[in-house]
Amino acid sequence: MKPRIKGKAFDYNNTRDRKFYDVMVTVFRYLPKILFKAKYIGLENVPKTGSLIIASNHRNAYDPGLIAAAKVRKIHYMAKLELFMINPLISWFWRHCNAFPINRGHSDQSSVNYAIKLVEEGKVLGIFPEGTRSKTGQMLPPKSGVALIAKATKADVLPVSIYFEGPSKLGKKMTIRFGEVIPYEELNIPEEATISDLKEASKYIMSKIGELLEKGHED
Repeated sequence: MKPRIKGKAFDYNNTRDRKFYDVMVTVFRYLPKILFKAKYIGLENVPKTGSLIIASNHRNAYDPGLIAAAKVRKIHYMAKLELFMINPLISWFWRHCNAFPINRGHSDQSSVNYAIKLVEEGKVLGIFPEGTRSKTGQMLPPKSGVALIAKATKADVLPVSIYFEGPSKLGKKMTIRFGEVIPYEELNIPEEATISDLKEASKYIMSKIGELLEKGHED
């Protein structure tokens, strides 16, 4: 039996930017700097308009908020289905923060098509290529989804790294670094791409995220 979202079913035809997203970003914009001593680097690398895929490493449940707090673009995040299954209120919260559910470990074509539609409409898709959080801080092998969506939309990819040392806790120094845009052509995805081709493209994107992580904190 397919898992069910709590509350109202997700509308995969509705790709509008939610006003609640703007409210949350405005209210919590300074929290990362207060709670985690977060520093943002490379904000000038984010294109101000046009289709874009933002791809980041994944350390914590609040990573989407850390990136959104940079307030560079309105981001639609692909989020695990389980977040929409807790209760109706939390399900409402996530969807009104521009998040949409994906059933990990399954061929969730509805979510993939929704992501493609978002990007084709000129919006920004946020995705964690690893598919889950890294408990050690070491990058996990990426899934092919980010490359699949890039191929379908011919969209550029913006790598982002979330760097901190040791376990995550309040007061931790964090650096959120926005890298240079990876033009779609640089992914070298063949027109008749195989799963192997998509995985290689995803690995290339993760390598760019890894290069940002290696820079650590800015002195």
